[in-house]
Amino acid sequence: MAAAAAAAAVGGPQPPQPELPAPGLALDKAATAAHLKAALSRPDNRAGAEELQALLERVLSAERPLTTTADGEEAAVAGGGGGPGAAEEEALEWCKCLLAGGGGYDEFCAAVRAYDPAALCGLVWTANFVAYRCRTCGISPCMSLCAECFHQGDHTGHDFNMFRSQAGGACDCGDSNVMRESGFCKRHQIKSSSNIPCVPKDLLMMSEFVLPRFIFCLIQYLREGYNEPADVPSEKDLNKVLQLLEPQISFLEDLTKMGGAMRSVLTQVLTNQQNYKDLTSGLGENACAKKSHEKYLIALKSSGLTYPEDKLVYGIQEPSAGTSTLAAQGFAGAAGTLGQLDSSDEEDQDGSQGLGKRKRVKLSSSTKDQSIMDVLKHKSFLEELLFWTIKYEFPQKMVTFLLNMLPDQEYKVAFTKTFVQHYAFIMKTLKKSHESDTMSNRIVHISVQLFSNEELARQVTEECQLLDIMVTVLLYMMESCLIKSELQDEENSLHVVVNCGEALLKNNTYWPLVSDFINILSHQSVAKRFLEDHGLLVTWMNFVSFFQGMNLNKRELNEHVEFESQTYYAAFAAELEACAQPMWGLLSHCKVRETQEYTRNVVRYCLEALQDWFDAINFVDEPAPNQVTFHLPLHRYYAMFLSKAVKCQELDLDSVLPDQEMLMKLMIHPLQIQASLAEIHSNMWVRNGLQIKGQAMTYVQSHFCNSMIDPDIYLLQVCASRLDPDYFISSVFERFKVVDLLTMASQHQNTVLDAEHERSMLEGALTFLVILLSLRLHLGMSDDEILRAEMVAQLCMNDRTHSSLIHHIPENPNPKSGIIPGSYSFESVLSAVADFKAPVFEPGGSMQQGMYTPKAEVWDQEFDPVMVILRTVYRRDVQSAMDRYTAFLKQSGKFPGNPWPPYKKRTPLHPSYKGLMRLLHCKTLHIVLFTLLYKILMDHQNLSEHVLCMVLYLIELGLENSAEEESDEEASVCGPERCHDSWFPGSNLVSNMRHFINYVRVRVPETAPEVKRDSLASTSSDSLSSLQSSRRPKVLQRENSGTAQVFSLVAERRKKFQEIINRSSSEANQVVRPKTSSKWSAPGSAPQLTTAILEIKESILSLLIKLHHKLSGKQNSYYPPWLDDIEILIQPEIPKYNHGDGITAVERILLKAALQSRMNKRIIEEICRKVTPPVPPKKITAAEKKTLDKEERRQKARERQQKLLAEFASRQKSFMETAMDVDSPENDIPMEITTAEPQVSEAVYDCVICGQSGPSSEDRPTGLVVLLQASSVLGQCRDNIEPKKLPITEEEQIYPWDTCAAVHDVRLSLLQRYFKDSSCLLAVSIGWEGGVYVQTCGHTLHIDCHKSYMESLRNDQVLQGFSVDKGEFTCPLCRQFANSVLPCYPGSNVESNLWQRPSNKSIQDLIKEVEELQGRPGAFPVSISSETNLSKEMESVMKDIKNTTQKKYRDYSKTPGSPDNDFLFMYSVARTNLELELIHRGGNLCSGGASTAGKRSCLNQLFHVLALHMRLYSIDSEYNPWRKLTQLVEEVNSQQGNEEQQPEVPILYHDVTSLLLIQILMMPQPLRKDHFTCIVKVLFTLLYTQALVALSVKCNEEDRSAWKHTGALKKNTCDAEKSYEVLLSFVISELSKGKLYHEEGTQECAMVSPIAWSPESMEKYLQDFCLPFLRITSLLQHHLFGEDLPSCQEEEEFSILSCCLGLLPTFYQTEHPFISASCLDWPVPAFDIISQWCFEINSFTERHAEQGKALLIQESRWKLPHLLQLPENYNTIFQYYHRKTCSVCTKVPKDPAVCLVCGTFVCLKGLCCKQQSYCECVLHSQNCGAGTGIFLLINASVIIIIRGHRFCLWGSVYLDAHGEEDRDLRRGKPLYICKERYKVLEQQWISHTFDHINKRWGPHYNGL
Repeated sequence: MAAAAAAAAVGGPQPPQPELPAPGLALDKAATAAHLKAALSRPDNRAGAEELQALLERVLSAERPLTTTADGEEAAVAGGGGGPGAAEEEALEWCKCLLAGGGGYDEFCAAVRAYDPAALCGLVWTANFVAYRCRTCGISPCMSLCAECFHQGDHTGHDFNMFRSQAGGACDCGDSNVMRESGFCKRHQIKSSSNIPCVPKDLLMMSEFVLPRFIFCLIQYLREGYNEPADVPSEKDLNKVLQLLEPQISFLEDLTKMGGAMRSVLTQVLTNQQNYKDLTSGLGENACAKKSHEKYLIALKSSGLTYPEDKLVYGIQEPSAGTSTLAAQGFAGAAGTLGQLDSSDEEDQDGSQGLGKRKRVKLSSSTKDQSIMDVLKHKSFLEELLFWTIKYEFPQKMVTFLLNMLPDQEYKVAFTKTFVQHYAFIMKTLKKSHESDTMSNRIVHISVQLFSNEELARQVTEECQLLDIMVTVLLYMMESCLIKSELQDEENSLHVVVNCGEALLKNNTYWPLVSDFINILSHQSVAKRFLEDHGLLVTWMNFVSFFQGMNLNKRELNEHVEFESQTYYAAFAAELEACAQPMWGLLSHCKVRETQEYTRNVVRYCLEALQDWFDAINFVDEPAPNQVTFHLPLHRYYAMFLSKAVKCQELDLDSVLPDQEMLMKLMIHPLQIQASLAEIHSNMWVRNGLQIKGQAMTYVQSHFCNSMIDPDIYLLQVCASRLDPDYFISSVFERFKVVDLLTMASQHQNTVLDAEHERSMLEGALTFLVILLSLRLHLGMSDDEILRAEMVAQLCMNDRTHSSLIHHIPENPNPKSGIIPGSYSFESVLSAVADFKAPVFEPGGSMQQGMYTPKAEVWDQEFDPVMVILRTVYRRDVQSAMDRYTAFLKQSGKFPGNPWPPYKKRTPLHPSYKGLMRLLHCKTLHIVLFTLLYKILMDHQNLSEHVLCMVLYLIELGLENSAEEESDEEASVCGPERCHDSWFPGSNLVSNMRHFINYVRVRVPETAPEVKRDSLASTSSDSLSSLQSSRRPKVLQRENSGTAQVFSLVAERRKKFQEIINRSSSEANQVVRPKTSSKWSAPGSAPQLTTAILEIKESILSLLIKLHHKLSGKQNSYYPPWLDDIEILIQPEIPKYNHGDGITAVERILLKAALQSRMNKRIIEEICRKVTPPVPPKKITAAEKKTLDKEERRQKARERQQKLLAEFASRQKSFMETAMDVDSPENDIPMEITTAEPQVSEAVYDCVICGQSGPSSEDRPTGLVVLLQASSVLGQCRDNIEPKKLPITEEEQIYPWDTCAAVHDVRLSLLQRYFKDSSCLLAVSIGWEGGVYVQTCGHTLHIDCHKSYMESLRNDQVLQGFSVDKGEFTCPLCRQFANSVLPCYPGSNVESNLWQRPSNKSIQDLIKEVEELQGRPGAFPVSISSETNLSKEMESVMKDIKNTTQKKYRDYSKTPGSPDNDFLFMYSVARTNLELELIHRGGNLCSGGASTAGKRSCLNQLFHVLALHMRLYSIDSEYNPWRKLTQLVEEVNSQQGNEEQQPEVPILYHDVTSLLLIQILMMPQPLRKDHFTCIVKVLFTLLYTQALVALSVKCNEEDRSAWKHTGALKKNTCDAEKSYEVLLSFVISELSKGKLYHEEGTQECAMVSPIAWSPESMEKYLQDFCLPFLRITSLLQHHLFGEDLPSCQEEEEFSILSCCLGLLPTFYQTEHPFISASCLDWPVPAFDIISQWCFEINSFTERHAEQGKALLIQESRWKLPHLLQLPENYNTIFQYYHRKTCSVCTKVPKDPAVCLVCGTFVCLKGLCCKQQSYCECVLHSQNCGAGTGIFLLINASVIIIIRGHRFCLWGSVYLDAHGEEDRDLRRGKPLYICKERYKVLEQQWISHTFDHINKRWGPHYNGL
């Protein structure tokens, strides 16, 4: 082969220092390359090979700039700077040339690609890449696809999701080991290897020669760069070397991308051992090579990879036969001895010195570890490359190169073996690394590609001892952080545990190794090898025992801990990842009978490890007090394998259980955890800080519970089913420290528990027993039943979203187990138990997600409080479940009161665990139940309803699970005679229930009421007995009586334990005795105990019946139901008993007891017959009275408080609804500014701060709370109905030329080009963009009150969501956001009759008056000259209004700061607010009435402020348009004289609405109604004329002449001035005099409208043209004069509004079709004024006909503004935008966003696009929305709102199939648009209510 030839050539004699390339050679690389290629193609290519070698040596040796040896000049040049010099560039060029063999490099690449048999995709990606995972197609859970392959394949209906890669990955498309072939994409479906031609030999010939040298050069470079100082080399140095190498590695990466042909050449080169040996041995004379080799050896040595004492360095160079190396052959030998070594090790040491000591010694004493941990031998380039990759901490480029090669199968195997060989080295490097996070990700990036493939994993396991290596490496890793365990016996403990505070655990440094281990264990073939290998199992149990008992908590008894350590996170994570996950992996392979052997193995070694552990911690029988560890992985391994054995493998449970003594030990620690949980919840650990609560919660939390609490409880169930029940029950109560409470005496002494904790500990103990006895998770439930029970429990606590259900339901943690959430069974169970509630909105705008809620029958039959208690992390969830259950019962009418948790029937027990039920039938439990019932009946302290509930639950469980029915004969034998020796005759609950207990001997403190002084007893024994007859047991005598029974749990338990221990061994016995005595003697401080005997005379049945009386509060309330209805006994299932409170529960139990035995039935009847004497009123001692009173008072106070709160809440709710409801007119409070009583002369305002009412006066003005905001919503109106879509391809771009803002801009600039500036500024309105919108919540306050309120806000340092310095505040009453106060104008109310009265003056007189009023400057009730408070406020609010918008939106004049500009701005503010209100009403006034916006409108006040300021600029009467509108001007020709000066804007070009506002605001306020009407009438004539002119321009020549003709005929009729035909013909004839119509020839097609004009269509055109003006005017009239707007149909809107405005007489008849012209009322002869107006136009069109025409056609019909239309599926947006480059910096932004108003693509937070410290989104929000921006964040699917200097996350308008948002695309499920949400967003945008509805605002500091 060519490579061999090359190698031989290397060996030949060569000059040590090659000469420099001849200049000729250097110049003509291509020729040289071609020449060499030809030489090498000859059969005898030795000469060619040598020549090439020489050349390569020359070119590539220069490529090491870090060397300083005199390597010829070129090297010196390169080395001098130490930077990437020209030399490397040159070398790379040479390589490319040589590879191409003289041709072009690009052509060469293309040629090689043609031979690519690409069956695999293999695309490698790094972190943050967006990829897909399809569970339907995946075989391995790690399967992933690149977006391209995913979209090319067919995954419809599959369970897939998109995800952002954490560590990087590679595309598996085409790899049938990892995914099913059906999921391959179109490109990789074809098995294409067959039809790809064979690669021509000469194509890649040069590569085979050149590449070895190139890679060697790279390796030398890496060796050079790595200077291993004493400490770890700094990051910087390594990164510097890597930067220099960037081009080389990229070159290699490009080679891999050329496809299969090139990859196989690379594989050859990388794995060829001969090549490596020849080039790198360092034996040649080449000094450089030698030096490099030395560096390599030093690096090896310093990595601790060879043992210094053995001087193995030489061994590495020439392997001597003795040393065991990790080469595959050598390894097999080493591994052979491994098994025996390990086991012999165990036995030797076990006898001598106990396990712990050996562990403390480094495990490395055994010989096998050394080979795994310390020996590395590199035999090929690949191996050394990986070595350096690890040494440099996995540089991304290298990782990508190594992974890009993986599609080559041969390479894959070689690389995997190399990786395994370096595994120990990887671990060491990882431990030392500073950047362990990044490094971990890169390691997993590689290993997941290698180990997910089962075939490969199996091969490596067999050939390279993969399992041994992994386990050993893990063991070594953890060894470095072991500490002595302090559990149990602190001094003598020999056990070592991991220290959770170490970085290794805290930072999860171990996870890459553990995740690899879990990954390979998921392969059956590998797991089987593991389970069969005893040595491995021993080592693994050894490893697990490091975690046994870690993170020990010691209860703080005196003061609170100073420092709360958070190590518990590390501990829980470690147990879950390092112990539980591998366990689940192993368990998944133990599913069938054939695998019994595996389970036996695991259980055997697990028990051995446990025994060792008990020995090491010196454990006998009592756990050390006040200690708890939540980590018992060995117990859990044991439990889970037992469970699996019984459930799946049909193993006999007893065959794998240890002896009784071991079982006793096994149960202690899990039981300790359960008791500690109760202690933690009882606040007994409060001094340990919050972290202990955190541990208790984590222990039961959904991700941990099935690896922690579930196995613990199962293990306890197993122990309980096999141990003596009395022993077990007494252990439980002793662990829970409530033994002393279980006494008949009313007082007792508890030596181990404070009184305040007793109740909750007792509840804890009973609840634990209930869970223990009723939980069936591992005792016989099938997987589907478990899933269903879990789901029901979660749904009962709260309605859940689909994802939170998946999150909360403990899935089987091993992904291959089959129940993957989202799998078939999950969905089917979900649909069976829950109903879907679609996402809805609540008033106030908070958005709901789609929720699942339990079906009614689930509440009825499946609600299981036990499961809920087991699964709740927070106690409040249990309450929440009960509340929801109560609500269901009320709603469905099943039970009205407060129900108790229902009793739920259980699935049958698996036969192996039948023994568990013996707990229910043991005397100890019965005594406890009896005692508790009695204490509850007697009202002893520290008992609760919860206790009773659990007691009854246990009794019911006992009845449900009783043994076979006992015969009545046998039962009757045990009469009273047999009862002297013990409490109960037998152990069956059914018979014990009816057993009467007469006397009980109790130990009580001297002070107890049972112990009375003798004297007292003798004197008042009667009274005493009568007092106690019903309630208190009689005290008979103080000395011991033989008949009474004594019972002590502790003694019982001791006795049992003793028996068992005696059976097993004698020596343990001696250890027990002293301990017990010392432990349980009461502390000396306690008062002396004495014995008393109580008379009881009750049985459990009689106690139950009395309880029934007590609970119902009536005597004899219980009547046996079967006496009336014998049927009850035949069919026992009676629904009425299913739900209810304690009374129901008692009845249910009595019924069950009666069913179980006739004796019981008889006794119940008997008890009921004995009529209980009425209870005398209890005599209460003073002290008791006091406490009772206190309780009562507290109760009352509580009730009062609840009532107040409820009232307050309902008030607040009703208020919030009205305040928040933006668009529902029905439920709205009328504003405080009353508009109802006409007789009031002055408006009265309430100040919401000081609460006083009164008028607004000049010196103490009142103001409205307002929010001023700049708005560009109006500017977004478009004139076409077609909605704008969000662009999702390059072609669809949005151009804003057709928006309202753009059109108005163009118009103004056109006018300014030709006309006088000051006149232009009166002819239009601005504010379409950046107009100021004023809105109010309707509340008023005194302006001085407001100032002090602002002061207080300023001093209040609480973080508010707003900035007080900018004047922002929230309304003191309704908390609505505001930023200014609008002063209310003092004086009369809006509808003072004076101004309303219609006058009979003629229109001519009114016109005169208007003109005079306008001309009178400052004629105003408030004189401006005297500065009053009011005028100051008016000015300051005007300043606020100006500052609300940016300067560019106010200054349109050519001369900056001209008064005309302010004038324009002020009337435009009025215009903006009117137009916006019109939009809020839907664009027309058909709905009429005062809308919500109207009620809370502040336009009236705004008008006053604006008018006041407008009158400061009196318009020169010359220019006042009023003149032009109402008078005929004589001197027409004067204009033509001064040509140089720009003319004024012709009146027909004026915007009529603007004129209206100017005229009105120039009038003194308040305005008179008849003046208003007069102005409207005059302006309507102008408007109508404009309409006619526009119409005439729109139609074509023939139409025009026709109209001109017909109109002229009618000109002399009586109402010619009110006929549109006449007027139109006159307009046409007037305008024909100018050049307006002339240039039609060219433009004809564009202007002519295609429709033929009929009189109807012309009338419609004219009406449409005038309508916007009428609407605005009507709104204005409504606000100024308080008149209601009439509602109407759309078609009659025009006529109704014109009547309303007084343009039409009200009695106008509507029989004949309505004609708009009839509204005209000409102030001067129509034809004269029209011709005067037309003359102005003609004189302009003389010069500019085109522009003249454009200005005449105004588009008046704007459609409502809308946001962009979004596509149905989110993926279309995501795929287009997330890779789109930013137009400014041409990089793909990290957080791309798109504006939903205009579609602009922006970088969120992108620094690249920052301009003057403003980031792009903020900048865009100012340019596009004048400070309001609505952006869709592409990578998060959420919408962000920017409003001024604040921003908030609005939520998402895209929901998944379950109606849920997916913020940050974490779940990656397909998302679909939610139209309702988008509508709400749009509504909030249009109504400017973002500030009010969204609550969470924060400052963005211009950084978005």
